[in-house]
Amino acid sequence: MPLTAAITGTRETGHRELTWFSDLFRAYLAPWAADDAHFYIGGAKGIDSLTLLWLAGHSQSQITVVVPGTVAQQPAEARQAIERCRDRIAEIVELGAAELRTPAYHARNRYMVDRAQMVLGFPLAGPEVASGTWQTIGYAASQGKPRLIVPI
Repeated sequence: MPLTAAITGTRETGHRELTWFSDLFRAYLAPWAADDAHFYIGGAKGIDSLTLLWLAGHSQSQITVVVPGTVAQQPAEARQAIERCRDRIAEIVELGAAELRTPAYHARNRYMVDRAQMVLGFPLAGPEVASGTWQTIGYAASQGKPRLIVPI
């Protein structure tokens, strides 16, 4: 059975070089990125955009981008990554939230986890704090789904 995974992670990635992320994804994302794998990615800046770009350039895996409202509402970095990878994205899901607040992001995260067999999480290194990344990982845990957590 092909793997289906949701990817979640911090939006704060400026503390590392792009080559560092490429090496990280080669170690922790590539083993899951088989040709028949399917990834759900949140469509935000940071880890979402970086994993989208990496998967589009280094795999044949199917990619679905999920946004809480519309793609037009996403930050410029995220919109540019989506546009750059448009030919590799199998589906863009716009959940149509009227307001982009915490409940909309949690609904997006649940949408991805509900469709995935596992979650690959890339939170900021350090103590667990209230964040969308940890909320997603926690939701996956409550569903009994495996989680690979790689602090960055």
